[in-house]
Amino acid sequence: MSIKAATGHEVKGYCLHKPGAWQDEPWEGDVVAKVGSKIFAFLGEDTVGVKCGKGRAEADEWIEEFSDEVTVSPYIGRHGWNVLRIGGAIPVEALVEAIDTSYDLVVATLPKSQRP
Repeated sequence: MSIKAATGHEVKGYCLHKPGAWQDEPWEGDVVAKVGSKIFAFLGEDTVGVKCGKGRAEADEWIEEFSDEVTVSPYIGRHGWNVLRIGGAIPVEALVEAIDTSYDLVVATLPKSQRP
């Protein structure tokens, strides 16, 4: 599956088509995409929260490139998580890359028995 337009609906569909991905609502009103037991994307109507690197330094590259479209995720930002605005200046290809990176980084932390 690919994203044709930068919309929250398309991003959610892309996330949930990743191998082993499933939707959860661990907190009322907060929809997330998980693989195994771990979150790899926080899904909003016009934002997606993803792990943009192994640490803050890598994630800050996104802020440097898209300063008006990316913010540090509350609470977990120090671990490389950012919130990316959907439908703004971030190209669709870059959103896909960010989701893929987050998914891959999270899958790598799962025990081998839980990996898709």
